[in-house]
Amino acid sequence: MGNEGVAAVEKALALLDCFSLGHEKWNLAALMKATGVHRTTVYRLMNSLERMNYVIRSDDGEYTLGPRLLYLGKLYEVSFHLASIVEPVLRSLSTETGESASYNVLEAGQRLCLFRVEPAVGLRETRLPGTSLPLDNTSGSKVIRYWGLSEPLFESPPPLPLFTSRERDEYTSALSVPVFGENDRFKAALTLSGPVARMESARADNRFDAAILQAASTLSRKLGASTTVCDHYFSGGNARAAQG
Repeated sequence: MGNEGVAAVEKALALLDCFSLGHEKWNLAALMKATGVHRTTVYRLMNSLERMNYVIRSDDGEYTLGPRLLYLGKLYEVSFHLASIVEPVLRSLSTETGESASYNVLEAGQRLCLFRVEPAVGLRETRLPGTSLPLDNTSGSKVIRYWGLSEPLFESPPPLPLFTSRERDEYTSALSVPVFGENDRFKAALTLSGPVARMESARADNRFDAAILQAASTLSRKLGASTTVCDHYFSGGNARAAQG
């Protein structure tokens, strides 16, 4: 796949890049001159950015940055802090199992892969961090739907880790567990995924269960979850039963 990009997106981002300290307000003529983009195109792109709350247009026709950018900036700050906590655990889990480890959150009604580590060698299931997928019947989605959205997917709390095979495609299987944080609130789905043959074999003898449960416990503790919740979900027989 090439890296040509999308011209309209790049032009819109170039317009946003015009905003800086000392240049907090712009009108159409100034933006056209600064970017070299045709006035009609600038007008249409700024209208789109305004509808999405990336810019605000005043009554006198001047544009300033909008609240959506503040949200993304705050999300970046949180993600940057999270990276120092999550990524080492994902690397350790991937190294121990030889499979892909990911940290998936609920974002805009979808499953967002916020962090991901893949094994260095061998056949693997590949996905870039930042990828959003629908909330389907894969194990990661079920974790988010059950613990994050309180959907009544099960008559009683399911055994952990959850396992699904060939749900998103015919080649991939996955194990997933919830991750909790401050006030024992659900934070994310921790998922270990890979080729069907390897993952189904590992599932048959519970080979990866202890590793992913330990990783979820480590992450939950680091993110502020109580010992009670971690022991309840991730330790020994309680993890398999997942009562409550």
